[in-house]
Amino acid sequence: MVENEHLRQEMRRCEGELQELRAKPRSPCQACEHSQESAQLRDRLSQLQLEVAENKGVLSELNLEVQQKTDRLAEVELRLKDCLAEKAQEEERLSRRLRDSHETIASLRAQLPPVKYIIKTVEVESAKTKQALSESQSHSQHLQEQVAMQRQVLKEMEQQLQSSHQLTAQLRAQIAMYEAELERTHGQMLEEMQSLEEDKNRAIEEAFTRAQVEMKAVHENLAGVRTNLLTLQPALRTLTNDYNGLKRQVRGFPLLLQDALQSVKAEIGQAIAEVSSDNQELLRKYRRELQLRKKCHNELVRLKGNIRVIARVRPVTKEDGEGPEAANAVTFDSDDDSIIHLLHKGKPVSFELDKVFSPGASQQDVFQEVQALITSCIDGFNVCIFAYGQTGAGKTYTMEGSLENPGINQRALQLLFSEVQEKASDWEYTITVSVAEIYNEVLRDLLGKEPQEKLEIRLCPDGSGQLYVPGLTEFRVQSVEDINKVFEFGHTNRTTEFTNLNEHSSRSHALLIVTVRGVDCSTGLRTTGKLNLVDLAGSERVGKSGAEGSRLREAQHINKSLSALGDVIAALRSRQGHVPFRNSKLTYLLQDSLSGDSKTLMVVQVSPVEKNTSETLYSLKFAERVRSVELGPGTRRAELGSWSSQEHLEWEPACHTPSARAHSAPGSGSSSRPGSIRRKLQPSGKSRQVPV
Repeated sequence: MVENEHLRQEMRRCEGELQELRAKPRSPCQACEHSQESAQLRDRLSQLQLEVAENKGVLSELNLEVQQKTDRLAEVELRLKDCLAEKAQEEERLSRRLRDSHETIASLRAQLPPVKYIIKTVEVESAKTKQALSESQSHSQHLQEQVAMQRQVLKEMEQQLQSSHQLTAQLRAQIAMYEAELERTHGQMLEEMQSLEEDKNRAIEEAFTRAQVEMKAVHENLAGVRTNLLTLQPALRTLTNDYNGLKRQVRGFPLLLQDALQSVKAEIGQAIAEVSSDNQELLRKYRRELQLRKKCHNELVRLKGNIRVIARVRPVTKEDGEGPEAANAVTFDSDDDSIIHLLHKGKPVSFELDKVFSPGASQQDVFQEVQALITSCIDGFNVCIFAYGQTGAGKTYTMEGSLENPGINQRALQLLFSEVQEKASDWEYTITVSVAEIYNEVLRDLLGKEPQEKLEIRLCPDGSGQLYVPGLTEFRVQSVEDINKVFEFGHTNRTTEFTNLNEHSSRSHALLIVTVRGVDCSTGLRTTGKLNLVDLAGSERVGKSGAEGSRLREAQHINKSLSALGDVIAALRSRQGHVPFRNSKLTYLLQDSLSGDSKTLMVVQVSPVEKNTSETLYSLKFAERVRSVELGPGTRRAELGSWSSQEHLEWEPACHTPSARAHSAPGSGSSSRPGSIRRKLQPSGKSRQVPV
């Protein structure tokens, strides 16, 4: 139908053109090349005429300039005449003064001889005559001075007359020069006008000749076009016949089109259904393969002993403020929960970790990811979980949580209690807890009587190569209530301060050390597992946190220890022979967890807002480096035999920690009273050495 309508319009247009040509047989064609060239020539002729007009304007300007110079020359001549008249008058005045001076001099000369004669003749006369003689001499001297002055004036007048003659000669030379320049300019102007006139005539003649030739060619082309139009009539009749045939075919086209559309719709619907079914099957297979890949990857990580790394993004809070700096710069992959995307300075950066938790993830979701690692410490493995990230990223919340929503620390101990109760028929377990912190590169016991006491890290004397902290307090816990009391006591002694980045900023690295000792009642097999839960202090920029004084010193120690941790990770990643564990108390304390005899997991906490993208980028890059470290498979610590020392409880009054509460030892029969729970293992009367 569209093609039919197009042919109909073209036929109407051809008929209209044919009628116009018949009505105007001698009118020139509109789209002919020669007509266009003729128009171009006309435009060229008009341009030349404009140029001639411009040249005439230039010529008139030159004439005006010549007239102005002529007027100026006449004015100079008038001024010269005035100057000459003034000079003549001045010369006449000077000549009169000169004549007067000559006359005065002549008269004075005529009077001088009698005076001399009188002087000679009256030289011997009386005093009165001498007085008259002196007066005559003074008068003669005065007349001589006047004569000298008149001569000087005459000389000056002659000099002025000579300078006037020189000035007159200069003015006449300038007038002659102006006249020569005027004649030369007039001649050049006449030559330019003549050349412009010749160019104009030549251009007009050339344009006229070219226009005649082009008009002749246009007439010839017009005759050819008329001949072609006469041959178009048979073609038009043929086109009309074809159009009638197409019209007859188009009458039955709607029915054919409707049938074709129905069949095509049916085929497309069937294809869409098949593709949708295939897509669902492929999606199901992809998800299954993704789960299988993650399972295989986790198993490979377990066999290699890689440090597992999970990331958790905290939600945007009101403390982040408003505006562009508080915009969300972190996105997630909907198909893969191990990918995180960061928009840093307008450029997207992607990172792949073992697991990524969005801001909507709960504490239970995070704990489910690590609970399998925690339960392995019951079987005699060493486990280390540490939280890393900038200040205010949520590390303490993930590790400790709140009373209503506890974190990994309390949930881990609850899980251990439930596992111990399930195995109570075959195994006998003892769970002890120690809490320590590293503040300004000083290791402190948060459960001891003196939390400010400085502790040291030592090698075990048994030759095992493990580290221990002499004097570190251990509490035996048997219920959730015991856990809450220990956590409350330890949290009270931990160092926190207010900064610009966090209202309760942790100013130290906190370590919760859980030791699980088990005995198989049937075989006597003894296992010892340790769970180190570490809440690292946050890295911070002093300019942002506003730390000053002691806060500044704390920030420097924190950044130094975290830098040392980065050096240790770099050395482990590149498999260097020497790993600088002793550069910091933090890395020295984590040596057992990072040297291949432990299952280690890092929780990297990041902030999603735009103003913290630099710190977030650094944390995620550090997490990728940590993820590539291979520590080797963890070793189970189990042995057959008896305990080398006997455990007992030591109860002390709460003189130092009134917020804690004392518990009686099982089977001792002593009643509970307010106080501090302190449990020490004392082999042979000495305090027990607690391995880290």
